[in-house]
Amino acid sequence: MFQNQPKGLYALALANTGERFGYYTMLAIFTLFLQAKFGFSSIATSNIFAGFLALVYFLPVLGGILADKFGYGKMVTAGIVVMFAGYTFLAIPSGNDAFGIGTMFGALFLIALGTGLFKGNLQVMVGNLYDDPKYSDKRDTAFSLFYMAINVGSLFAPTAASKITEHFMGQAGFKYQGDIPALCHEYLAKGTDMAAKSLETLTNFASSQTAPFNGDLETFANQYINELSLSYHYGFSVACFSLVISMLIYQVFKKNFKHADVNTKQAAASGHKENIIELTPEQTKSRITALVLVFAVVIFFWMAFHQNGLTLTFFARDYTARTAEGIMGMSFDVINLVFVIALVYSLFSLFQSKAGKTKAISAIVGTLSIGILVYRYMSLEPDSSIEVLPQMFQQFNPFFVVALTPVSLAVFGALAKKGKEPSAPRKIGIGMLIAALGFAVMAMCSMGLPMPNADTATVVDSNLLVSPAVLINTYLVLTFAELFLSPMGISFVSKVAPPKYKGLMMGLWFGATAIGNYLVSVIGMLWGHMELWALWSILIVLCLISALFIFMMMKRLENATK
Repeated sequence: MFQNQPKGLYALALANTGERFGYYTMLAIFTLFLQAKFGFSSIATSNIFAGFLALVYFLPVLGGILADKFGYGKMVTAGIVVMFAGYTFLAIPSGNDAFGIGTMFGALFLIALGTGLFKGNLQVMVGNLYDDPKYSDKRDTAFSLFYMAINVGSLFAPTAASKITEHFMGQAGFKYQGDIPALCHEYLAKGTDMAAKSLETLTNFASSQTAPFNGDLETFANQYINELSLSYHYGFSVACFSLVISMLIYQVFKKNFKHADVNTKQAAASGHKENIIELTPEQTKSRITALVLVFAVVIFFWMAFHQNGLTLTFFARDYTARTAEGIMGMSFDVINLVFVIALVYSLFSLFQSKAGKTKAISAIVGTLSIGILVYRYMSLEPDSSIEVLPQMFQQFNPFFVVALTPVSLAVFGALAKKGKEPSAPRKIGIGMLIAALGFAVMAMCSMGLPMPNADTATVVDSNLLVSPAVLINTYLVLTFAELFLSPMGISFVSKVAPPKYKGLMMGLWFGATAIGNYLVSVIGMLWGHMELWALWSILIVLCLISALFIFMMMKRLENATK
C-alpha cells in the first residue's frame, strides 16, 4: 500500500493533515457555537452552516482558475496565510452583538477563501505526481492514501474541541450539557413562561454546578452562555497552530514535489512541451461532459453526507443517550481508537509483508495493541460510564476512514488482479447506494421518537434516548460510501481533466461539493417540521435517484477514461 509511492505524496498529504486537523476542530463545534453564543434557531444555524460550507467548496473554482494562470504552489501558500488570518479573527473573543456577528462572518469568509486557494490546488499537485508513467497505475491508491491522511487530522479534532471546552468550562465551575445552552436562551427570552419541564431541567442543572448559584436563573444563564462561548473561541485557536505546522511541512519538503508544481502555461514557458498532453476538441468535450455528469451526482452525496455537522449533530444532542459504558464507552476515547487502527495496520503488514523483520515488528505492534486494549477494558470501574458530548460522534467518520482504507485497497487490489475492479464511475454509483443504506439505518431507528421542536429546546424523556451505537453504525455505513466516492472521484477528476483545465476542473469538483453543502441547509430547515424518519427518508430517495442516474450514464463515463 505504501510501497513505491513518490516521496512528494507524503509531504503533500502531511501538509493537508495539519490543515484538516484545524478545520475539523473548528467544524466539530461550529453549529454548537452558533446556537450557544448567538441563540440562533435551527433554521438560521442551518443556513449559516450550509452557506459557509458552500463557500469552502465553491471558492476552489476561483483557486483553480488562479492556479492555472499563476501556479499551484503560489496559491497553496497564499491559502495558508489567508486561512490563518481567518482562524485568528474567529479565535478572538467577541460579544454576541452585531459587531460580534460581523466579525464571525468576516472570519468565515477568510477561512473559506484560504481553503479555496489551498484545497484543490494541493490535490492537483498530488495528481501531477502520477502523470509520470512510472507511477500512473498507482493513482487511485495514492488518492486513497491522501484521503486517509486528511482523516488522520480530523480523527483527533472532535477530542481536541471537547477537551478544550471541558477544560475552560470546568475552570469556571460549569459542566457542558448539550441541551442547556438552548434552555438558557429560552429562559432569557421567556423567563418563567417557558415550559415547566424545561424550567425544571434548567433549575436542576444550575443547582448541580460547582459555580455559586443563588437561585437567580437569569444570571446563571448569562454566565453559562458567556463561559461556553469563550471556550469555543479558544477551541478555534487550535486551527492557527495546525496551520503553522502545515506551512512548515510544505516549505521544508517542497523539493519532493517541486516537479508537480507546474501548470501547462509554466511547462510551455520553460520549454518542456513534451510534458503537455494534447487533446482534440472532441476529446476535450467528451472529458468535460463526463466530469460534469459526475459533478451532478456528487452534489447529492455531499448534501446527505455533511448532515454529520448539522442534523446528525442535532440528533446526537437531543436524541442520543448522554452516557456510555463498557466497550461502547471505550469507543469514545480517541486513544483506544488509535490502538484499534494500529492493530488493523499491523495485521495487514503481517500478512502482506515479505520481509521477516517487518513481519516481526508487525506482530509485536499488533500484540501490544491487543494487550493495551484488553488492559484498558479490564481497568474499567464496575458500572462506570463516560459522558458523551454531541461533537464526539464526529470522530467516528475519520476513524473508520483511516481504519478501513487498507481494507478497501486490499479488496480493490484483489479485484484488479482478477480484472474485475470496478471503474471509478462505477465505484461512485455503488457509494450512492451505500449512502442510502446509511440513512435507512437512521430512518428505522428514528421510528417512534418524538418530532423535534423547531422553536424551543427539545427535551426528550431519557427512556426514549437511543443508544450511541445508532449513530456510530450510521457513520460506519456512510464511511463505506465515502471511500467508494470521494477519493475515487478526486482520482477520476485528476485522470480525466484536460491538462490545460486541471485547476479549473478540480475547482469545479469542489464547486459541485459546494452546491451539495449548501443544500445541507434544506434538511436542516425541515428539522422540527416533520417526523425524523421522514426527514431521513428524503435523503434515502435522493441517494437512490443519484445512483440510478450514474448507472444510466455509465458507458459514457467509462469511455471518457480510455
